[in-house]
Amino acid sequence: MSKQFDVVVIGGGPGGYIAAIRAAQLGFQVACIDEWKNAAGGPAPGGTCTNVGCIPSKALLQSSEHFEHANHHFADHGITATDVKMDVAKMIARKDNVVKQNNDGILYLFKKNKVTFFHGRGSFAGQAEGGYTINVAGKTEEAITAKQVIIATGSNARALPGTPFDEVNVLSNDGALRLGAVPKKLALIGSGVIGLEMGSVWRRLGSEVTILEGLPTFLGAVDEQIAKEAKKAFDKQGLKIELGVKVGEIVNGKKGVSVNYTNAKGEAVALDVDKLIISIGRVPNTIGLNTEAVGLQLDERGAIVVDADCKTNLPGVWAVGDVVRGPMLAHKAEEEGVAVAERIAGQHGHVNFNTIPWVIYTSPEIAWVGRTEQQLKADGVAYKAGTFPFLANGRARALGDTTGMVKFLADATTDEILGVHMVGPQVSELISEAVVAMEFRASAEDIARICHAHPSLSEATKEAALAVDKRTLNF
Repeated sequence: MSKQFDVVVIGGGPGGYIAAIRAAQLGFQVACIDEWKNAAGGPAPGGTCTNVGCIPSKALLQSSEHFEHANHHFADHGITATDVKMDVAKMIARKDNVVKQNNDGILYLFKKNKVTFFHGRGSFAGQAEGGYTINVAGKTEEAITAKQVIIATGSNARALPGTPFDEVNVLSNDGALRLGAVPKKLALIGSGVIGLEMGSVWRRLGSEVTILEGLPTFLGAVDEQIAKEAKKAFDKQGLKIELGVKVGEIVNGKKGVSVNYTNAKGEAVALDVDKLIISIGRVPNTIGLNTEAVGLQLDERGAIVVDADCKTNLPGVWAVGDVVRGPMLAHKAEEEGVAVAERIAGQHGHVNFNTIPWVIYTSPEIAWVGRTEQQLKADGVAYKAGTFPFLANGRARALGDTTGMVKFLADATTDEILGVHMVGPQVSELISEAVVAMEFRASAEDIARICHAHPSLSEATKEAALAVDKRTLNF
């Protein structure tokens, strides 16, 4: 007889493990199925985010930033550092240890919250009385039943047609995080989050990096003023970013990769590199779910179709995170996971898509929430804008990093904050103040009148809010 649960979650990434834990806290008997494996073949819950995404990339960004500071910025502080070298193998091992700590932490949380964990691939076997039968294919085969099912199977890297990933020369984000040596020449196709972050890591360590982007604009989803400021910084660092290119034949050989493309001027270019990272987006992961067994509806992109509450076309089946509509962000998946668990319990779980923050963890960091200036113009919204540069911020000067600015956009009549956009040091942390303010429908004046610690980078946020009404304190 199969094991019975109130809720079964398929997928143990940010959306899945958070949903499982919250459902257990609400009194349900919960199981979570996840197939990720570590190098030893053991369980590695946490999904793409923990294993080959958010967490390992930040570990490498931190290591490479230390290396760059030691080589190029320590002298400004009176610190002499000579013959500084990077042990790539040790850097990768540290990254792997950070990942393992997160994997183990999730398993601990499952145990603490009495979530039953199954290591294997979950798939639908069919409907059962009062619910669904889920097969678990791991070291052993078993079947479990659930009244409610939450699908949180995430996404996979999108391959370039005709150029499959071999994770040796042609790399996805997975292979890009496991390079054993610094490539002399590195190319990336796609100037999004993954492209910029991975390009930054290996550029700092000595690679000659070229980023090829098909679109004519840089970071089109970002506020145009902020994107221009970021590109100036990346150009100065030595990241070569080519916009408006058309990629042609890619030849993967024993000694590297040859990328043929047409640049924005219409000129044919042949670029020979040691490694190629393809970062052109991600696709919803429904592989092996056996959706046909229960009639689960997918859209033309392969994503699971859900309504505003994350309900699918099947009673008692929900889906969250990258496998459904909306931004493919770990924290968006977490919010949906909590909301679904609470909805199953009869509560009113809520996710506000208008206040989901976005962050690119390069140096300078880029962060934003709400609408951009170009979106407000396109929508015909009357607005006021205020900006403040980190160049005029005392804490930024003391840090030695005055790149970038903070920008506020507020309704011209009500002064309600409509968007906040930042590029500069530690803005991944600063953006949270804007998210909280927008959740409470604060005005720019509210931020301007709140006492901020001095000296702090957050004073740039206060100053930008003041600038909306053409005022300044100029700390």
